[in-house]
Amino acid sequence: MAFDNTVVVAQGKGGVGKTSLAANLAGLAAAEGQLRVLLVDLDQQANLRRDLGTDKNTGDALLTALIAGDRPPVLHDVRPRLDLVPGGPAVADLAGLMFSRHQRGGADLTDMLTASLQTLADDYDLIVIDTPPGERLTVEAAMGAARFVIIPTAADDGSLDGLELTAERFVNAQRRNPDLTLLGVVLFGVGAQSKAIERETREIIAGVIGDAAPVFEARIRHQAAAAVDARRAGLLIHELEQKVADSKGQRLAKLAGKKPASGGVAIDLRTRDAKGLTDDYWSLTREVLTAMTAANTAITGGTR
Repeated sequence: MAFDNTVVVAQGKGGVGKTSLAANLAGLAAAEGQLRVLLVDLDQQANLRRDLGTDKNTGDALLTALIAGDRPPVLHDVRPRLDLVPGGPAVADLAGLMFSRHQRGGADLTDMLTASLQTLADDYDLIVIDTPPGERLTVEAAMGAARFVIIPTAADDGSLDGLELTAERFVNAQRRNPDLTLLGVVLFGVGAQSKAIERETREIIAGVIGDAAPVFEARIRHQAAAAVDARRAGLLIHELEQKVADSKGQRLAKLAGKKPASGGVAIDLRTRDAKGLTDDYWSLTREVLTAMTAANTAITGGTR
């Protein structure tokens, strides 16, 4: 059983932007799209909690729930309309435990993840699953329970190798879940001025996945200071944009000899402008939601 409202974000290489994409896609869908959204963290590194500013979690509760096929632990309203199923180090044991059970004739990880998601899928308009880069069984199990897959990639060889690996995992999962759709590939760190690099990267991606999925028109620019500031402060990029604007206002007030407006905790930011990056993520979010709607409409209309 695949859930039509569920998208998996996957990449075979770490450090490409997978978790940042999952967090900001979910956050903007909730904040701007007015959707009720659930983020599920299946990565033992649990960096979603850094992006959202939540407390460190062991992942034990999630591991226990998935082994039993029970309702997973949910942190409600980490943002308005946005909930989080937190991961943690214990999730690293999940694939091994479930593989051992399956070898003895029990249900496998795909079955148990599907059972767990079924307990809460109707509560949400959108479920976004962040997956670990290196754990094949966990990634394929997530794809087995989902309707859509998004793959982020940069232009370097390591990222493109990770793209190819993820495409292989997609093919494996699709044998079990025929409705699984590769929604698209997201380019990370390819600037609007880097036309030659973008064209070459798109050609390489086409060689890897053929016409299985488009490369999204929206790309996510490289902005290292914003990425560091956002994760350090536990902010999504559109929230960072507001903090940067507030910080500018305080600096201007000081220069004018006025007392800055109080409120909130002061954050030392390196970022001077996050609007462009916010616009990138918002353009991508609109594109993703539109593509999901079109794909689900095609199925219900019997055109697929």
